[in-house]
Amino acid sequence: MTAEVHIQSEDYRYKKERVGVVVKDKMNKTRVVEVTRLFPHPLYQKVVRSRKRYKAHDEKNETKAGDKVRIVETRPISKEKRWRIAEVLKK
Repeated sequence: MTAEVHIQSEDYRYKKERVGVVVKDKMNKTRVVEVTRLFPHPLYQKVVRSRKRYKAHDEKNETKAGDKVRIVETRPISKEKRWRIAEVLKK
C-alpha cells in the first residue's frame, strides 16, 4: 500500500490575467474593463484587433473610466462577474 500525499498550495492552479482599460464605472463595486488583443489572421497573416469586455470586481471603488488595470480570474462573484481588479497600472 502506498499513501497518497496531497499538497495544497495557493498556486496549484494557473489564474488568467489580462490588461485592459476601464470603460464604465457607473455600477457599485463593478467596473467594465475592455481588453484589446492583437493576433495575426490564420490565413492572411494581417494583424487583427479584437476587443472583449469583462465585468471586474473593484471592492473599494477606486478606479475610474480611462484607468489602465490588470484583472485576474477569480471565483464567480455574480451572474457575470468572474474577474477582479488586481492592480491599477496607470491612472
